[in-house]
Amino acid sequence: MNISDVAKKTGLTSKAIRFYEAKGLVTPPLRRENGYRSYDPRHIEELTLLRQARLVGFNLDECAELVTLFNNPQRHSADVKRRTLKKVEDIDQHINELRAMRQHLLQLAESCPGDDSADCPIINNLSGCCAGGAHH
Repeated sequence: MNISDVAKKTGLTSKAIRFYEAKGLVTPPLRRENGYRSYDPRHIEELTLLRQARLVGFNLDECAELVTLFNNPQRHSADVKRRTLKKVEDIDQHINELRAMRQHLLQLAESCPGDDSADCPIINNLSGCCAGGAHH
């Protein structure tokens, strides 16, 4: 099957498929005599795995590991589970960082009068300036 068929079946763009190929994340497709790529069902599975893994937050290196595990008949589900739980930990840490950032921004917004004055406690805080008049 050709790249446009694969794109339809996986929900990826042709550009994304070529990107994943260039990064070595999928098994290289065979080339027909005319030079066009020829894909088989294994490619659909690999690319679907990549798409779904990206949707739940796996980065490209982690996706490469998942595709390697997918293609390894000797894999252990414990390895996949460990990587998945590590990703959950990463996401939890990111959520905590985002919450702290949000709280900091709310505190900054609360300190600002939000009027026509040039003096802005938000700018002063973010720039490391001490409170007081406007700086240029």
